[in-house]
Amino acid sequence: MIKTIKTLTVGALALAGASALSLSPAAAKTTKVGLLLPYAGVYAALGTEIDKGFMLALEQSGMAGDFKIVREDTEVKPPVGLAKARKLALQDQVDVIVGIVSSGVLGAMRDFIDGAKVPLIVANAGNNDATGKRCSKYITRVSFSNGQITRPMGKWMYDKGIRKVYTLGPDYAAGRQMIEAFSKAFTAAGGKIVGSDFTPFRKTKDFGPYLTKAKAASPDAIFVFYAGGEAISFVKQYSSLGIKKAVPLYGAGFLTSPLYVKAEGPAAEGIITSLHYVPTIKSAENDAFVKVFKAKHGRLPSEFAVQGYDAGRTLVEAVKGGASGREALAAAFAKVSYNGPRGPLKIDPATNNVIQNIYVYETVAGAGGLTQKIIGKIENVTDAPNGCKF
Repeated sequence: MIKTIKTLTVGALALAGASALSLSPAAAKTTKVGLLLPYAGVYAALGTEIDKGFMLALEQSGMAGDFKIVREDTEVKPPVGLAKARKLALQDQVDVIVGIVSSGVLGAMRDFIDGAKVPLIVANAGNNDATGKRCSKYITRVSFSNGQITRPMGKWMYDKGIRKVYTLGPDYAAGRQMIEAFSKAFTAAGGKIVGSDFTPFRKTKDFGPYLTKAKAASPDAIFVFYAGGEAISFVKQYSSLGIKKAVPLYGAGFLTSPLYVKAEGPAAEGIITSLHYVPTIKSAENDAFVKVFKAKHGRLPSEFAVQGYDAGRTLVEAVKGGASGREALAAAFAKVSYNGPRGPLKIDPATNNVIQNIYVYETVAGAGGLTQKIIGKIENVTDAPNGCKF
């Protein structure tokens, strides 16, 4: 029976007892891992955070020495990501590739991964198609799908009395999929989308015209998806332009991620978003994880750290179970399930996408700065196959 994170963290917290989780003789072979993440540029912080979470999982398992890590930088460029995946699989002969932040990079790699039959654990990229119509038995996602994050908010907001919403998001695959999933769920519940705009991705510096247009539509709320530097800029302008006083803001939780909410400051207070993980989840597993991560890195973990952790934990569980080699690992990943920092986590055999809870939270001021107040939970959110056939 798979142990919970609480069991795994005992050795780390006590700085002893790792032998209790030592590798079984059947899995004594070193597993070679290609860690494929952005380590420079716009998504470097995300890549670094995933790396930290991944390595923490290996360390806590007592099995870190049984894995050989080869790191490569995707540079958030699809052709580069594909070239690095080829290098890892063909030249370095890794047993498994872990990582991928950009959905564009994931899309570029998909056919190679499937054809080369090298297992991939996706630790971020949320493109719906990767576990939908372009799924592969060699691709397992432990992070989220874009629709999985925002779809539950449609009904949740309608149930809270919100009837008219204006949507905004960046004009690229993730932005459109996040907004589309919310909009479909909201209108299905009975709500009305009174307007929508997509802003040029990574080019929009001034959100003023878009926010002004949204306010003029007289919605009950604005719903958005932005992440990284765009999230910081958007939240600050939403407040400074006075829109915050007139229209409440909702969105995907990346908008107020613990990784950069400090940079948003008081402008983030009162914003309500949905996400698969926040460090304020109350459970023994999350309490233990937060304690260890904070002791090691001096701050609270973000959703990206947990995604890296769960990618590592999934790999560890597969190897502990005796999986060795590409085919065996790919098959084992789809069978992993356990209670972790975000709650129950398992892989849907119909899609190889994660099944997980989605938390609705408000960013509020706490004694130590901004924090996340959980005000809702949608349990066991599962994607439909959406054309996935193995």
